[in-house]
Amino acid sequence: MYELIKVGEKSYYIDCPAKMGLYVDKDNEVYVIDSGNDKNAGRKVRQILDANGWKLKAILNTHSHADHIGGNKYLQSQTNCKIYAPGLECAFTNSPILEPMYLYGGFPPAELKNKFLMAQESIAEPLSADVLPEGLEIISLPGHGFDMVGFKTSDDVYYLADCLSSKATLEKYQVGFLFDAGAYIDTLEYIKTLKAGTFVPAHADVTDDISELAQFNIDKVNEIGDLIVSFCAESLCFEDILKKLFDHYDLTLSIDQYVLVGSTLRSYLTWLKETDRIKYTIEDNRMLWSV
Repeated sequence: MYELIKVGEKSYYIDCPAKMGLYVDKDNEVYVIDSGNDKNAGRKVRQILDANGWKLKAILNTHSHADHIGGNKYLQSQTNCKIYAPGLECAFTNSPILEPMYLYGGFPPAELKNKFLMAQESIAEPLSADVLPEGLEIISLPGHGFDMVGFKTSDDVYYLADCLSSKATLEKYQVGFLFDAGAYIDTLEYIKTLKAGTFVPAHADVTDDISELAQFNIDKVNEIGDLIVSFCAESLCFEDILKKLFDHYDLTLSIDQYVLVGSTLRSYLTWLKETDRIKYTIEDNRMLWSV
């Protein structure tokens, strides 16, 4: 765990639960792509940098989920490095309380203010092409997060963040978190067209061909969409659909899963409504979904 693996002339990744990228620029200055889930992950990164005589120039956050920005505060406090994050992800990185607030839909209870959903605050600036070293390019990967990005390197490596999950993860948890189902499928269709020497997804095996896994993720989204439509053969409220989804996949409800799967379900409902597969009505002071 936390092994440094070279995948290009200048490109590496750190093998950990949410893989981190590492790009070595001139004068041994390093750009780290994401920072892991907590202070301990940040400490591991610092040890790797020190062992190789590298200086941390900046952290490039692909998106603001806690398992990707959790090491930010430690690394920034230790090295005074810059942190950059794209679009709305920058606001959430600066104010991590926004994550459980957004997921819950209001002021979150204490149980949701955990390191799994809420990282420590760090000081991030907007990510743009002009802050990147030569040889590193931003690629837009919306759908899983608000404005999630990945990076392409000059030595033919793609860092793909959370734009897809491994088969094992999807078979275990079934409903992967997403913010915009339509944008997510579009991103996966784009990923299928890419050719590269190495693809580094955060939560799947490193590979030289990502197309099959991308299609597997597309198929899972469509499977869940079809399932929700089948539930809506009868008029159901959100909570009823959520229960049916948990029951169908034999999932166990917890408060974390309630907000994560619940937020994802709302995104599916919007996608299915906008593509004219379901509709909603307001009856007896309840919002009901039906075909």
